[in-house]
Amino acid sequence: MKVEIYSDIACPWCYLGKARFEKALADFPGADSVEIVYRPFQLDPSAPEEPLPHREVLAAKFGAQAAAMDERIASLGAAEGVVFDFDTVLENNSLLAHRLLGYALREYGPQAQGRLKGLLMAGHFGEGLDIGDRERLADVAARAGLDRDGVVSFLAGEELREEVLAEIAEAREIGVTAVPTFVFEGQWAIQGGQAPETFLQALTQIAGAER
Repeated sequence: MKVEIYSDIACPWCYLGKARFEKALADFPGADSVEIVYRPFQLDPSAPEEPLPHREVLAAKFGAQAAAMDERIASLGAAEGVVFDFDTVLENNSLLAHRLLGYALREYGPQAQGRLKGLLMAGHFGEGLDIGDRERLADVAARAGLDRDGVVSFLAGEELREEVLAEIAEAREIGVTAVPTFVFEGQWAIQGGQAPETFLQALTQIAGAER
């Protein structure tokens, strides 16, 4: 079974949804036959490349509600073992990191891409990672098992930029308007960071339908 997950590194619900889906996958008997591929999406394509403090960015958008929004997602994350340290989060454009994820998929395959995705999200939301810093991205990629020199060379150019932008445009064309969106076998979709039980039910039903 192939599951394509449309998400943005800078999306807290995407990080939470990833954790919940992986919890469901751990309880799914056919987990070994599930291939997960991460597809790019940008919540804010116009975000600047220079990093800004998350608290500042969110307050500018939502005013007094910003702190409560952070507290809610941090509480939900804690229940899933996911760390949100919003005091350290830096907000900037995620395109460079999406290009790196595309490179990981092309050169190393879905499993390596998945490892990298997890490290990028953990870094962004819990370790103050600047996802626009090429050197730090190369360090994270090396931790995921990618060759650091190859990553540095890739990030120095513009390779895959147009391809990633085309994928994001295609996602919108097929109806992806919010992330995370989980597409099973190119036919069935679930939006949002649903409860693990919801994902497990979907995996079970779709596996049955495929058989």
